[in-house]
Amino acid sequence: MTQSESGEPESLSEMLETPHARAIGMRLETTADGKPLFRLPYDYHLIGDPDSGVLHGGVITAMLDQTAGLLARPEGQSREGYALATLDLRIDYMGPATPGEDLLARGECYKRTSNIAFVRAEAFQASSPEPIASCVATFMLDTPNTPVKDDP
Repeated sequence: MTQSESGEPESLSEMLETPHARAIGMRLETTADGKPLFRLPYDYHLIGDPDSGVLHGGVITAMLDQTAGLLARPEGQSREGYALATLDLRIDYMGPATPGEDLLARGECYKRTSNIAFVRAEAFQASSPEPIASCVATFMLDTPNTPVKDDP
């Protein structure tokens, strides 16, 4: 867990309170083995093709980027004090999401150095164990989140 500005532990669900995660409606659940599972409830404003009802590819990208970023942040690091930057995000799309069904995502941070995290994640739906999309991502860690001073 990370620390909030008040010094209280900050959970993954609290970390989902970024403007983009809120805008698309991401939620955190926990699997039976205690691992995080992210859910994006199906909603009309997320549709990319109104005729078929299929989710927009950018929504799937955002879901995977948010999931991977949350998994990359080291335990104990505040999101308020340190920025996390996506250095590289590669996504393979394997098929459309089934209209009307929630999108799920899970992943793991498989390597973390003092300033780089390597994560893999996948998006899928409950009706099929086959991924809709998978990603590998690299994040820069420990970058102080301080305003840049303007030169006069």
